[in-house]
Amino acid sequence: MKNHSLALSVALVSALTLGGCGLVPGAGSDTRTVRIWLMKDSVTDDFLKRFTAAYTEDNPSVKLEFTFQEWTGIGKKVTAALEDDEAPDIIEVGNTQVAQYAESDGLWDLTLESVRDLGNEDWLPGLAEPGSINGSQYGIPWYAANRVVIYNKDLFTGAGIKQPPKTRAQWLEYSERLNGNGVQGIYLSGQDWYSLAGFIWDEGGELAVDKGGWEGALDTPAALRGMEFYKQLQSHGEGPKGGDEETPPQAEVFAKGNVAQMIAVPSAATVIEKANPELKGKLGFFPVPGKTAARPGTVFTGGSDLIVPENARERTAAVEVVKALAGERWQTDLARTMNYVPNKTTLAGVIRGEESTAAMAAGAAHGKATPNSPQWGTVEADNPIKPYMTAVLQGKEPRREARAASKRITTALLPR
Repeated sequence: MKNHSLALSVALVSALTLGGCGLVPGAGSDTRTVRIWLMKDSVTDDFLKRFTAAYTEDNPSVKLEFTFQEWTGIGKKVTAALEDDEAPDIIEVGNTQVAQYAESDGLWDLTLESVRDLGNEDWLPGLAEPGSINGSQYGIPWYAANRVVIYNKDLFTGAGIKQPPKTRAQWLEYSERLNGNGVQGIYLSGQDWYSLAGFIWDEGGELAVDKGGWEGALDTPAALRGMEFYKQLQSHGEGPKGGDEETPPQAEVFAKGNVAQMIAVPSAATVIEKANPELKGKLGFFPVPGKTAARPGTVFTGGSDLIVPENARERTAAVEVVKALAGERWQTDLARTMNYVPNKTTLAGVIRGEESTAAMAAGAAHGKATPNSPQWGTVEADNPIKPYMTAVLQGKEPRREARAASKRITTALLPR
């Protein structure tokens, strides 16, 4: 999913098209060209070269042509491509975008491949579920990234805390102990609605539910319990009640050295260390704690799925390329190269030893995505969850505010 706050730690990819560069020597008239759209910065040039060389060696009649796309404006571009006879054969899309593209009836059903060839029973739920529409799998999970807790080891040690918390109750206790004497126990902005979503899901609630039509659900008892926990946690720091993670940028606040914890993707650590080199080697990572020590908390899972347009010229060949990209060999390579979470829980071991990525993988195993409505983008465009959170944190009555926000969500989710 495209999420401005979910900036991944990836190498810059040169804006080039690998296809047409002579990667398949001696390609003749029988060569099939599979055209693939990937999002800028999703992978490195080296990864694509490795994949292309290996794949075309095994499949000499196939030529791979990669083109990088910008996230800005990608929705309209993909929608137009799905209606075009010259559509690319494979498109990388945000995991939560699949529903809006499936609504056009322009996607090829990949259910058979997902069950027969790709071991869909082990897929991360936060990638698989958004790609499944009305029982059909249109999006094949490719990679994931999600939030963890980044902490200052020195501040933890100074407070006598030897191990990261394993439960929500411990998390609150430690955050309160850390908070004071010029230190913020946790920096949590008032409108970090992705983190709130995880707390709501842990309570058994939802942001919206489909009852034959989508309805906002922030005013359910479970969702209100999630908001109450958020309020308690947020009180152990000085995060602005009326701002989100970028107002001001939370990594820059953390870099000042007086913040014990923040919730972010691990790549934020790079930003922190660049702003304050004295913190290099002093940052740790742990999964967002759950209600019990038995499992981490539920987190929003961002990432990408791969789709095949129904009108793709090389659809059969494209499906085989998708199977390779989503298979164990290249999932392992991708995860290690990009510090992503691979698409299966059974592959979590390939990133063992990488503290930050391992913390992500632990959370991703229980991750979820936003409601699987084609109109969810409309909710995010003028997000009623943010002012709802601010209102509650400022002391307004939670149920009344939640009811008003839920009505706005319901309206935004009406079919267009």
